[in-house]
Amino acid sequence: MQYDQLKRDESTKPEPPPAPLVWVLAGVAVALAVLPAIFARSPASEQNKELTVLTAASAPSKQDNELTVLAASSMQNALDDINAAFTESTGVKVMARYAASGALIKQIAQGAAADVFASADTDWMDWGLNKKLIKDARVDLLGNQLVLIAPNNSKLDSVAIGPNFDLAKLAGDGVIVIADVKEAPVGKYAKAALETLGAWQAAAPKIVTASNVRVALKLVELGRAPLGIVYTTDAKVSPGVKIIGTFPANTHPPIIYPAAATVTAKPKAVGYLAYLRSITAKAIFEQYGFEYLIRPDVIGVPPEMAEAETPIQRR
Repeated sequence: MQYDQLKRDESTKPEPPPAPLVWVLAGVAVALAVLPAIFARSPASEQNKELTVLTAASAPSKQDNELTVLAASSMQNALDDINAAFTESTGVKVMARYAASGALIKQIAQGAAADVFASADTDWMDWGLNKKLIKDARVDLLGNQLVLIAPNNSKLDSVAIGPNFDLAKLAGDGVIVIADVKEAPVGKYAKAALETLGAWQAAAPKIVTASNVRVALKLVELGRAPLGIVYTTDAKVSPGVKIIGTFPANTHPPIIYPAAATVTAKPKAVGYLAYLRSITAKAIFEQYGFEYLIRPDVIGVPPEMAEAETPIQRR
């Protein structure tokens, strides 16, 4: 009886698949496993990879459509307007930073990113050229005037500045603020003018220096200093100060603003420099009181056309 039951149980067990079928199924499994690797190494896949890399490499980055301009503090208002007009005309964004000319060129020397440098004197531009930071092509773009200012509520109104000018006496118990005489060109011009007039020695104990001309301007605006020496263009943009005297041009070195591309500048910098020589830029600079030193081009060269340097006034 038990034997018969055992026989019936064994007869109900499934029979194993034939050996050939096992090998076929195993082969299919292996093929499915290696199929992704085969397609990954296929010519079409390799072409897709190359296309992806090429597309990524050729796509213009945001930085390619931007320019960084480092410019003297006194240029800020005018250059902001010019940069806005340039961007509207070309689509190229301009990132501008303003400070004393000496401080800016030293930042470039230390590796600061810059496409264009605009200085308030030729000395710092020459320094950058000698250090091989600036391309050997530049334009002497602007001129300016040196003036004596006082707060709007000052009792001082108009003074004659000439030989034997006694600035120390004019300041009374107050101070005279000028920009740094080493890094800010306006400070250098102010010291030279006072030395020429024989007023520096007496005024020196009352002189305080600011990091740049706009800081000096602000100190006079706030009444922290009863007198200051700045550019005409700075005084014109401040409603809180008045010009009480102008220094004769022959008392200091010529005030010249050169502009140039840096050695690491993007190609679009050439178009930007050409725009500074345009009639549009001339009108804006003169609106703010700058003297425009060059003959403007009728049409500024847009950045997309500036693949090679255009002739720029050389010194």
